[in-house]
Amino acid sequence: MNGQVNVKIDKKQEKTLKREILNPATNKIIAEVFDSSLQQVEEAVDKAKQAFEQSEWKKNKSLRLGILTKLADLLEKEASVFAETETLNTGKPIKESQLDIEDTINCLRYYANLIEENQPWTKNMFDNTNSKIIQEPIGVCALIVPWNFPLLLGMWKLAPALAAGNTVVFKPSELTPLSFLKLDSLCEKAGIPEGVFNLLTGDGKVGSALVEHKDVAKVSFTGGSETGKRIYQQCAKEMKRVSLELGGKSPLLIFEDSEIDIAVDWTMFGSFFNQGQVCVASSRILVHQSIYKPFLSALTEAVATIKIGNPLTEETEMGPVISKKHLNKIRNFIKLGQEEGANLLTGGTLIDCEGGNYMKPAVLVDVEQHMKVVQEEIFGPVITVQSFSSEEEAIALANGTKFGLAAGILTNDVAKAERVAEYLQAGTIWINGYHTPHIETAWGGFKESGIGRELGPSGLAAFTETKHVNTNSKLARANWYQKK
Repeated sequence: MNGQVNVKIDKKQEKTLKREILNPATNKIIAEVFDSSLQQVEEAVDKAKQAFEQSEWKKNKSLRLGILTKLADLLEKEASVFAETETLNTGKPIKESQLDIEDTINCLRYYANLIEENQPWTKNMFDNTNSKIIQEPIGVCALIVPWNFPLLLGMWKLAPALAAGNTVVFKPSELTPLSFLKLDSLCEKAGIPEGVFNLLTGDGKVGSALVEHKDVAKVSFTGGSETGKRIYQQCAKEMKRVSLELGGKSPLLIFEDSEIDIAVDWTMFGSFFNQGQVCVASSRILVHQSIYKPFLSALTEAVATIKIGNPLTEETEMGPVISKKHLNKIRNFIKLGQEEGANLLTGGTLIDCEGGNYMKPAVLVDVEQHMKVVQEEIFGPVITVQSFSSEEEAIALANGTKFGLAAGILTNDVAKAERVAEYLQAGTIWINGYHTPHIETAWGGFKESGIGRELGPSGLAAFTETKHVNTNSKLARANWYQKK
């Protein structure tokens, strides 16, 4: 690509706000996209409702299987184009974008195959009746995703929603709509029926109109906790189905028997992957006091070696953060931490590189549990490091925030790790690893990190209603409380 991204624009959108999409690596315009109007929100939901009620999409599993499989094949053929689009739009290193596209394709294929496996459950009951459990689609689903993993997180919602037989109105972040604008054309080529997949662009106003629409039966949102709370309140008014994958402040517990170089390696990966703009980033590093000082020394050296620069270059390990606004927010958090009494061990300074939003990863030490840099999600390449003296203290520190999305444990004593894991309040816990989501297993959080689960069979179930049909083989008189 030449730094420009061609997108398909609906002529109806020309009367709405034109939004400039910037490359975070240069802050140059790479595309112009028009926000959807409120009228287009109405039209999209109406099309989705009609498609759900009138098309064979919700009833024909074979149709859905074939189309989702074809969509995966089409995406695979254009994987390199989509990866480059993701990098230009988000600033993430190209190697990470390539992994995202691979995982996106795998997600599509997983849910396509799960359609065949998801058969009605039947069983003979104690009273000689037969019970059947049937999962049915919910209806029109509003899917709203953030800017850090535009295509991948979008597919985590889109694939199971479509596989279950729902129709969809999808809204990507106003900052990163480009990959889904490209996917829209692939959906047409794959043969998705008219009205089954509808794409809206724009900011929170468009999202709010979608959430509040009376004909939207289910909302699935990934993003900040405060926005998630407002969506939850709105959905509660109409008992609308909702699932929320929200913020995180995830701990990585490093016990005394961990090899320091390996612990540093996992810390770097868990904390700074995608510039730390990850909901499950290990932004709180908890280290046993016996190895605390040598760990900090090794970490400081490792942070200095991170290759920061043009994300389209294969050797780049860290690119820019998403926007100047977000960069300023991150730096304000670092300043706040210092004002609260934390010390900046390394990093936090700007990097002059082609006008992009680059910053050296920051490590804050001498932090206390009450500090905002420990308690609040920063969503960038900033970590805090604390020491602990016992399992009990490590668990208390790990659980000591309002979030509970993920956690990691590093130790050669797996029995101890599993014991500690039982007490951690987190939806995903990695032992001697970090950051790998598995499509086959559930993904979500405790406390303010969200409600519901994505991925795995749980991800499909989140887009279905469950119906229990109980049948007596013949018509008989009611059994009024007779003793057996």
